[in-house]
Amino acid sequence: MVTRKSRAEIEKMRRAGRVVAEVLALVEDALRPGITTAQLDALAERHIRAAGAVPSFKGYLGGGRYGAGPGAFPASICVSIDDEVVHGIPGERVIREGQIVSVDAGAIVEGWHGDAARTFVVGDAAPEARRLVETTRLAMMAGIAAAVSGHWIADIGAAVEEVARAGGYGIVRQFVGHGIGTSMHEEPQVPNYRSASRGLRLAPGICLAIEPMLTLGREEVYIKADGWTVATRDGSLAAHFEHTIAVTDNGPEILTLA
Repeated sequence: MVTRKSRAEIEKMRRAGRVVAEVLALVEDALRPGITTAQLDALAERHIRAAGAVPSFKGYLGGGRYGAGPGAFPASICVSIDDEVVHGIPGERVIREGQIVSVDAGAIVEGWHGDAARTFVVGDAAPEARRLVETTRLAMMAGIAAAVSGHWIADIGAAVEEVARAGGYGIVRQFVGHGIGTSMHEEPQVPNYRSASRGLRLAPGICLAIEPMLTLGREEVYIKADGWTVATRDGSLAAHFEHTIAVTDNGPEILTLA
């Protein structure tokens, strides 16, 4: 079921989104060769909790469920490197010069979620890696621009695909954007590609997480042995950008800004 949020509820989501944006800014400032992904996670969790928020990802089991047992996501952010697309688990891996690092962060404020992701270039990366990262960001912004009241979910996917295909990039289809509110993942799903179905018609109060994932190669992905990390099957580089937005009478509003 798709729920439309009131202005007051959207403002709570904006507060959560601001915490997420601050986390991504802190990660960007700290990201350098030699730092571990666990150190980035610790930095993020400290900030989320100091802001009076709760990490959206820690203890997440999927399907809106949380727990502390086996299978629960063990960290506060996802850190995915090079050919990893999403859901990378932070640990003792050391960031190296020239890598691209995708960081996904989520926070809950008064029961409302904010969710955003960015892909960062570490130092002197190859030109094709930089182009992939920038095109993925532009694809996200095109999708956001299409999230206008009266448009359809399919318009978002078409806008993302147009940018991705113009650059010659693969579009990950197995993982898509989503509705967001008091749960991190709500209806509707938001594909990053053209669909035969128009899907939901957009209206003020609908909140979405728009998140294209592009690759330098093919679209096929697999889940690693840890049960979470998604990587490209052909080993090609991948990039991921995401913002939480609200559809309004005056166009889309990005809620995950500092």
